[in-house]
Parts: sequence; structure tokens; C-alpha cells
Amino acid sequence: MLSYRHSYHAGNFADVLKHTVLASILDYLLQKDKAFCYLDTHSGCGAFQLDSAQSLKTGEFKNGIGALWGLKNLPVPVSRYLEQVKAFNGEGALLSYPGSPMICNQMRRDDDRMFLFELHPNEFTNMRGNFSGDRRIKMANSDGLQGLIATMPPKERRGLVLIDPSYEIKTEYDEVVDKLVDAHRRFATGTYALWYPVVKRTLINKMERALKSSGIKNIQLFELGIEADKEERGMTSSGMIVINPPWTLQKEMQHSLPFLAEALGIDGEGFYRIETLVAE
Repeated sequence: MLSYRHSYHAGNFADVLKHTVLASILDYLLQKDKAFCYLDTHSGCGAFQLDSAQSLKTGEFKNGIGALWGLKNLPVPVSRYLEQVKAFNGEGALLSYPGSPMICNQMRRDDDRMFLFELHPNEFTNMRGNFSGDRRIKMANSDGLQGLIATMPPKERRGLVLIDPSYEIKTEYDEVVDKLVDAHRRFATGTYALWYPVVKRTLINKMERALKSSGIKNIQLFELGIEADKEERGMTSSGMIVINPPWTLQKEMQHSLPFLAEALGIDGEGFYRIETLVAE
């Protein structure tokens, strides 16, 4: 369960989707003066070098952030995301990539708190180095799904929870739904963003059915694919399921996902999904 290292995949098309949605939600939360809490169940180290041996071995960033770098006239949500990557690179060349907690850390205000969980010991050590010295950031080398339940509800009563496990074992597809339902029971007004990879569509269909029958209201789905589903092993698309999304999010993704599907799709096979799984 501890073999996954995101450094091989940082900045790929799945990160583009995840972080475009993330930046849009954070931007919405920042429009109110009241502080919010951000919780990341699978934080990773928070920062990646695109010229590292791991990143260069797969080259996945080339059909992700690399394909968008330098483009003009982007949809506003994609441009917002790209601004965070550029800020992390100091407006220079594309050499580094910010993980989800780093994007939040760049965007948040002084009174907005962060809870970061990472089970992998080496990733946690690196994360602690990247975020050390800030008392507003609580870090734990522990199971983030258990930490999520223990932390809810946050004192701010406003917040975003990002859940993006590696799904190394199939039971994680069921576990994330169970923990989401439990967390929502404790903090029903929070926004929850669940990332998923499409390796086997049947697993995603099952997860969608479970969420539809959970009793939770106001659930939207946003998916980006670079090629059609295949029987062979490998991720062809990924998605974000958002509970209590900002009212602006669906419209923003209606502008962004068609653009990303065309820009990142392989041989014209790019596609997207925008669906309301459960209405308000």
C-alpha cells in the first residue's frame, strides 16, 4: 500500500483536472472574509521537480501542464490554475510543480488553516520539510481517512476536504465512500472533493451508485479523459466528484473541460463528463 509515489505522475492530465477544480473551489471560499479549513487526506510531499528522474521516466507532465504552458486565451478557471503553477516556478521556466496542499498554501490567507495527512514515511518527511515552521498547518504521518473523521467538524464551520488516494487496492473505492458519508454526517455543510482514476469503469460506476444512494444531496461530477476507456491496464481518464460544490463550479467547468479535452486528448479522443449525480 505504500509503493505509490506521485512524483512519477505530477503535472499529468489528471493533476490538471484536479487542480483546476481545486483552485476554483478555493477561489470561491476566498470570496468571503470568514476563515476556512482545508483538509487533504493524501497530501504527498506537496511539491515536485519535473526534471527529476522519476518525472522524466514517465514524462506524463508533457501531456498535462507541459501542453498548457505558454498557451494564451485560456478559460478563466484553467488560467487561475496555471497562475498557481507559475507562481510556484517564480514566473520562470516550468521546472517544478505544486501539489494540492501547496496550491492551497499559496492561495489561502493568514487565518485559513490546513490539515495534511500522509501515510508514506518518506513522502511525509519531504512534506514536513516543505511546510515546516507554519503553526497554521497541522501535519500527521497517519491514515488520512481516519484523520478526516477525527477532525470533523472543523471549528471554522467552513471548509474543503480533498480525498485523492492512489487506489492501489480495490477496497479503497468502497472505503472512500464510507468515510465520505461518515464525514458528511459530522460536517454536512463542508465541500468535499473526491478524485478518482478511470482504470476500470465498472469500479467508478459502482462508486457513483453508492454515492447516489447515500442520502447525500448536491453532488456533481467532472471527468476529463484523454482517450476512450480501454480493457488494457492504464488510466485513460480521471474525475472529481464534488459534494456541496460552489454554485459557480459547474458553469466554470462547462467552459474549461471542453477546452482541456481538446488540448490534451490523444488523436482526437479527448472527452469530458459534467453531471449532477444528486440534486440539491
